[in-house]
Amino acid sequence: MSTTAHETEWFLYVIRCADDSLYTGVSTDVNRRLSEHRSGKGAKYLRGKGPMEMVRSHCIGTRSKALKVEREFRKLSKVNKERLLENETEWIIYLSDRLV
Repeated sequence: MSTTAHETEWFLYVIRCADDSLYTGVSTDVNRRLSEHRSGKGAKYLRGKGPMEMVRSHCIGTRSKALKVEREFRKLSKVNKERLLENETEWIIYLSDRLV
């Protein structure tokens, strides 16, 4: 993914909570963001839902693209999300189709 020197690369990430729910977000640093979520400084939804595991993350490019892909992924049913998360090839194809 090519960006100019002043652009920051944004990532889409998916976290699985202890109750098996999925949380999707975007960040420029997924490891930092996961640490924030685990410490209770991230999204309110995740407070008290630990332990949490990063299931997938993928560099999307710009913030606007990352937000667009996040919005589309969130609209999927849990069954379809799980299908994409358990199969890396399906995950890559899904993202590739949205990054055109």
